[in-house]
Amino acid sequence: MTAFEYANVIIDISHEKVDRTFQYRIPESLRDKIEIGAPVVIPFGRGNTRRKGYVLELTDEPDWEPDKIKEIEDVAADTVSAEDISIKLAAWMKRHYGSTMIAALKTVLPAAKKQTRQVHKYVSLRMAVREATEQYYECVRKKQKARERVLGELLLNPDERIPYELITGKLNVSPATLKSMSEQGIIKIDAEEYFRKPVAFTSQRYGDKTLSDEQQGIVDSFVSDYDHGKRDTYLIHGITGSGKTEVYIALIDEIIKRGKQAIVLIPEIALTYQTLMRFYRHFGDRVSVMNSSLSPGEKFDQMERARTGDIDIIIGPRSALFTPFPNTGIIIIDEEHESSYKSETMPKYHARETAIELGKLVKDGASVVLGSATPSLESYYRAKEGKYHLFELKKRLTGGTLPEVEIADLRQELRNGNRSIFSRRLQELMNDRLNKGEQAMLFINRRGLAGFISCRSCGHVFKCPHCDVSLSEHRGGMLVCHYCGYQQPMTKICPKCGSKYVTSFRAGTQQIEDEVKKYWPTARVLRMDADTTRTKGSYDKILSTFANKEADVLVGTQMIVKGHDFPDVTLVGILAADMSLYASDYRASERTFQLLTQAAGRAGRGDKPGNVVVQTYQPEHYSIQTASRQDYDAFYEEEIAYRDLLRYPPVSHMMSVQIQSRDEDMGMAFATRLRAIMEQNKKDGAVFIGPAAAAIGKINDVYRMAVYVKLDDYEGLVSYKDMLEKYIRRLEDMGKLKNITVQFDFDPVNGY
Repeated sequence: MTAFEYANVIIDISHEKVDRTFQYRIPESLRDKIEIGAPVVIPFGRGNTRRKGYVLELTDEPDWEPDKIKEIEDVAADTVSAEDISIKLAAWMKRHYGSTMIAALKTVLPAAKKQTRQVHKYVSLRMAVREATEQYYECVRKKQKARERVLGELLLNPDERIPYELITGKLNVSPATLKSMSEQGIIKIDAEEYFRKPVAFTSQRYGDKTLSDEQQGIVDSFVSDYDHGKRDTYLIHGITGSGKTEVYIALIDEIIKRGKQAIVLIPEIALTYQTLMRFYRHFGDRVSVMNSSLSPGEKFDQMERARTGDIDIIIGPRSALFTPFPNTGIIIIDEEHESSYKSETMPKYHARETAIELGKLVKDGASVVLGSATPSLESYYRAKEGKYHLFELKKRLTGGTLPEVEIADLRQELRNGNRSIFSRRLQELMNDRLNKGEQAMLFINRRGLAGFISCRSCGHVFKCPHCDVSLSEHRGGMLVCHYCGYQQPMTKICPKCGSKYVTSFRAGTQQIEDEVKKYWPTARVLRMDADTTRTKGSYDKILSTFANKEADVLVGTQMIVKGHDFPDVTLVGILAADMSLYASDYRASERTFQLLTQAAGRAGRGDKPGNVVVQTYQPEHYSIQTASRQDYDAFYEEEIAYRDLLRYPPVSHMMSVQIQSRDEDMGMAFATRLRAIMEQNKKDGAVFIGPAAAAIGKINDVYRMAVYVKLDDYEGLVSYKDMLEKYIRRLEDMGKLKNITVQFDFDPVNGY
């Protein structure tokens, strides 16, 4: 399998120690068994103690004098501990996505440093009741008030323990007094470690919900497959409000009955208190959460709870996939179309593919369930090809119908003299709903006050001097770069031509909030965007305020349209619906369709009918037309034909070789060289594009460029990546590659 002479082995698998490897010689007898990620038995330390390690790198270059390098003794017996799975998964990610083994390991290994464990202390009587009573009266006689209070409290219930904090707090007894009483054998102080639990759970457990025939059919089919040893990937395509979460809960119930654990991935943006409670009310303390708002101690404790079997279910964003469960049986990825499931740092893995690989590695295998009202083209394409098993939920659980969607042509509004950001139809419906005491949501795919500031005389656009992006106007008269944070004061004079016609393209959440207050002064308005949700808890606070009907209108960016369930929302206004169509990204139409469908799905979820108004300058575009009808199949057929024509994923595969350099010419020359290397080894059907400047050509004074390769065979792209990595490593070893970095992105989800 390998012709390499040496292996760099890691001994201690903990996040903060993975940078430290030890080199061993590979004996001839083991050369066909050693690969990256392989568990090996090695002699370690002065006493040559036999230890288990993992191979991180293979090389022909000795780091020491060859005769001083010890030999690997054996390949460890094939086991499936959480550690072994993590190493194997990291090795797969390194090969599949391009990265160093260290970076891949740091991705899969849970919570960094070991945190100090929290401790509960309890105080109880050590001596017999009769002796303790004598001791109590002795304290009364000697006027030892603190001891008297402790013994008096303990003698009320001699067989019970009292929390330490209660005695030091309520009884006002010093720790020194308690220590002295403990040393004299009067009392006993017990310390018990406990895990931090991130959700204060007090609600009573729900009874089981009765599933609809559609839902029960999915559960029965899945369970039949599972019990026959079939570990498949399933896609649940369910319209908004069709009850996907109830199906997830029923599937997890079945898996737990079989002694297995469950991982549930939800995009961070949709990981709300509301969503969590649905799982907590069913599973109680056997479920926990992992997200960015937890402290390092809380994160560490959740990983330990998983490792020790204290919990059966973890819910969290992409990183929760690496929870060290010993016996994972199911991995559920909700809202599977979300771009946040793709990592933007090395290794640039996709949670969907990584979950499927993890399912193959764990003991007995795990099934993967994907769910979405608007599946990614990749998943639906694979389901159509029979690689995934497709389930469909076509009915709303409430019995309600999908909302009535109307398209407002903003070009016609302007011709009719309406210069407001609200179409006439949206204004009518807003008046109607506010008069009825119902709620409305206004959604825009922007933050800040404006998209960009420009001069209407000469066309000059105000740009960040460090990044290749326009500045946005924020309150307080400042222009802000959303990439590096650069700020400069707003000016009324164009720096290029000196004219006074400097104006902003106004389309932001702040301005919509102001306009709502102007048109409907009595309406209670909440705004939810990246600026209003910066502090811990602010996200849940805004949503719970709206859910409790303490506000009439919620204005926000895409975070308000993700999976929330507000029964009193009967109107959704989608402003500048086509803004996401202008992105320089082959997925722009797919993103627009998904956003509009998800946003429209927020209306009419209760028993009252809902209306949606989609405002656009491109009413004829197929993504807007199909979204207004909630017709996924029609959108899919249009979009897949376009992808097929241009050989974009999922019909073909694509690799983006991303180059960053402080010197633009040097970066472009190096990118050209990388393309030439690949072309010298051209594979049948390979198409090369670039090098060209990235969509954002400069960030923080670093120039960015990319070379794209399209090829039907994914493994062919991996071999190109391996070839370039080898070339880059050789240059680095010779000290010839300075101030240039290269990253790889397979089937990119987000623009570069």
